[in-house]
Amino acid sequence: MALEQQIIEALVFLPQWLTTVIIAMLPIVELRGSIPVAIGYFRMSPAESFILSVIGNMIPVPFILWFLGPVERLIRRTGLFEKAFDRLSESALRRTSKTIEAYKFFGLAVFVAIPLPATGAWTASLVAYILRMSRRDAMASIFIGVIAAGVIVTLASMGVFSLWV
Repeated sequence: MALEQQIIEALVFLPQWLTTVIIAMLPIVELRGSIPVAIGYFRMSPAESFILSVIGNMIPVPFILWFLGPVERLIRRTGLFEKAFDRLSESALRRTSKTIEAYKFFGLAVFVAIPLPATGAWTASLVAYILRMSRRDAMASIFIGVIAAGVIVTLASMGVFSLWV
């Protein structure tokens, strides 16, 4: 069973708009999963799907940016999960290549805009933290990328891209 289907079944008791927001908040799935679910499964309008998904995808970002520092310090002080945190950080940086380091603000926005797994707001927040970007710049960059990814996924979910193929 697809991950989105399992999530829908687990959240069946909630209103569809809230399920859409929650799916968009989840790492890996993010709005790349919530928009197709909202349009295809819930039969929401593309505009409503887009807006709810962008909101949901952005909700975790400030929390990640503000609390990742204290969490990292706690991890390093206690030694618990230190190797896991280091591997996660290294993996995130490896996936983002040198482009984000060179073009921080715009590189991060483009990284988020590419609607592929592990290129969303969660990974971008981690990368922004690792690269010591200002929270304000990171939030703005990630928001631009989320908007762009949302447009791409919404158009794809509506079948617009199939017109050119």
